[in-house]
Amino acid sequence: QVQVVESGGGLVQAGGSLKLSCAASGNIFTINTMAWYRQAPGKQRELVASITSGGTTNYDDSLRGRFTISRDDDKNAIYLQMNMMKPEDTALYYCNIKWATPRFYSYWGQGTQVTVSS
Repeated sequence: QVQVVESGGGLVQAGGSLKLSCAASGNIFTINTMAWYRQAPGKQRELVASITSGGTTNYDDSLRGRFTISRDDDKNAIYLQMNMMKPEDTALYYCNIKWATPRFYSYWGQGTQVTVSS
């Protein structure tokens, strides 16, 4: 009964900015971690950034400084502000929420496409 929905993807020129949004709904445990992942053609799905309900963030080192993750605990929502975008950022971006009480749970959205033109 948990749903995860991403939005905000689209086409942007290199050097531009884009902001993604993700909202999770349903029976969600208060203490959780939400994250953005991305998968480009021919590559493995990789972690972009994560943020806990306590506000602790983690970034892929190559993206730190250009991308910023934030969250709204009341809405179980996260956002990804992407600046100075590069063609290499082109990928399907997925949102994930997970927690471990009383057992491990993990839910994924369908993804939102981000395309950066050179």
